[in-house]
Amino acid sequence: MAPYDLFALGAAACWALGSVTSVMPSRHLGAFAFTRWRMLMVAIMLWSVVAVTGHWRGFEPSYWGVMAVSGLIGIFVGDTALFAAMNRLGPRRAGVLFATHAAFSAALGFALLDERMGLQAFAGAVLTMVGVMTAIVLGRHKDETHAWEADLGHVGTGVLLALLAALCQAVGSLIAKPVMALQVDPVMASAVRVTVATSAHFVLLGSGFQAARAQQAATWRVLAQTALNGFIAMGVGMTLVLLALEKGDVGMVAILSSVSPILVLPLLWFQLKRAPAPGAWVGSILTVVGTALILWR
Repeated sequence: MAPYDLFALGAAACWALGSVTSVMPSRHLGAFAFTRWRMLMVAIMLWSVVAVTGHWRGFEPSYWGVMAVSGLIGIFVGDTALFAAMNRLGPRRAGVLFATHAAFSAALGFALLDERMGLQAFAGAVLTMVGVMTAIVLGRHKDETHAWEADLGHVGTGVLLALLAALCQAVGSLIAKPVMALQVDPVMASAVRVTVATSAHFVLLGSGFQAARAQQAATWRVLAQTALNGFIAMGVGMTLVLLALEKGDVGMVAILSSVSPILVLPLLWFQLKRAPAPGAWVGSILTVVGTALILWR
């Protein structure tokens, strides 16, 4: 197994935990306010690490622009669209649509970076993607009523937002890949991406855009949940993805990190006190087999 494959799987685990811990604060604050608070807190965390390590010294000026564009597309647009979709569709259905970022990434990597995969890796990729989508689409009990599964309406808008988030995630990774291939410090790269995205959010707020305002006043509990979510999903998860991109192909990293909806299932089981539906088990088995084929390709 290559280390970068494990980094991608580690990112998936962080995103799985992040997706379920984001539901309540995101719905309390709204998608824009939640991502703004989240990014601000993560930026402070990342720059604190950079200040201690001093790795900013080796970050060439030419890298800043590349990471800035990657952050604007992948984080500012992508994350905001994803949480807006989750607020409308719930994490399960938003997850299956967002999982298409693996297909977008593989296609872009093939077309623009000349990335190729062998037959075993291709079979594993197909099984993994089919398994993830099967688990999400067929993984809900018919009588599920928990808030995490709630449909808040505006389904069509939610679908478009989730697909936009998936495309932005793929494009953001594609843009970052050439710089990360030079093995720059991933924490510094993450700090630049998050800072640019945070700045864009505050510009949007200052412009008077109504949706950028918080739906409800932030409480200490909501802010604590947001900080924890940001540390896990962005601080650790995003840094692991950038580490994986140092040597891994964009498409393969995206496919392995897309298994996060499968890792959400045991978290939902714990919270709901109910085993996943049969479809979730079928999808999980397909995903495990597909992931194994990729890891031992």
